[in-house]
Amino acid sequence: MASRNFTISVPATSANIGPGFDVVGLSLSLHLTLQVSVPSPSDSTAPYTPPFISYSGEGADEVPLDAYKNLTTRVALYVLRCNNIRNFPSAVIAGVLLGNELGDLKLSAERLLDFALMVERHPDNVTAALVGGFVGSYLRELDEAATEAASVPLSEVLPEYPPDASEDWGLHPPPPPLGIGHYVRFGWSESIKAVAIIPRFELSTAKARQVLPSAYTRKDVVFNLQRLAVLTTALAQSPPDPELIYEAMKDRIHQPYRKTLIPGLPEVTSMITPSSHPGLLGICLSGAGPTILALATSGFEAIAEDARAIFKERGIEIDWKVLSVAEGSKVTIDQ
Repeated sequence: MASRNFTISVPATSANIGPGFDVVGLSLSLHLTLQVSVPSPSDSTAPYTPPFISYSGEGADEVPLDAYKNLTTRVALYVLRCNNIRNFPSAVIAGVLLGNELGDLKLSAERLLDFALMVERHPDNVTAALVGGFVGSYLRELDEAATEAASVPLSEVLPEYPPDASEDWGLHPPPPPLGIGHYVRFGWSESIKAVAIIPRFELSTAKARQVLPSAYTRKDVVFNLQRLAVLTTALAQSPPDPELIYEAMKDRIHQPYRKTLIPGLPEVTSMITPSSHPGLLGICLSGAGPTILALATSGFEAIAEDARAIFKERGIEIDWKVLSVAEGSKVTIDQ
């Protein structure tokens, strides 16, 4: 039997998009690409050959190339073992889609999302990466048993591989319950691009969540709900309305609390406006930061360079990219 070769392409994502904290996500035209080669089955008496992983691109020096430490391959192994697919030396090569492809599981998008949500408990980013576009999602209220199954610690879903592990190690990981998350794709005007303004410093999601309060006032919650209800329709209109969208992308749930972690954030989001920068529609923190996302139909360079000037006053350099909204993840069989 000949070897199998295929390519998995997964888009980058941005979450929240202003008022949609932990609710909406957007897939963007910057991709993680996995090129996978699965050798043909060999003689069962042949010695085991571990998977070979190489990586190139941004952050290459930081990516683990050990299959039992690399996040993508650990997720792939989790998917396969939950579906009783074992003894695949090449099973540890890449993530949820890789596990699905290697095991020929033919899992639906909804079931793939269940596996992803066992690893990443917030649905906004993973849903956008899976299905693409401008997406709203939520976690279902499950019954007691399913809630317990969906809440197992990540250390049990993706346990650290011990040096003295036996052949039977990790064969029975906790499977995800059915239907953890649901989603819907919103419309999106083709004229809208995303300017990603990327400060050159790291900010962990854990740290960005620590500054958030445990409770909010009714006034602030209603403020976000009103704007989110408008935004999900406004971004699909053609031509898009800058005045409507700029106000609809404001937030009181997470951005005000994260401004101390991102010097320049308040100034960038208040000084760069549709009136000062024609073509701008709205501007917000991307996910937990530190990247800032500006939605615009034109004037991309002026938006980015003025943001650069604001950050530079605070001793911070930036990079920036103009991105389009992308389709979801794809698996392509190479001939």
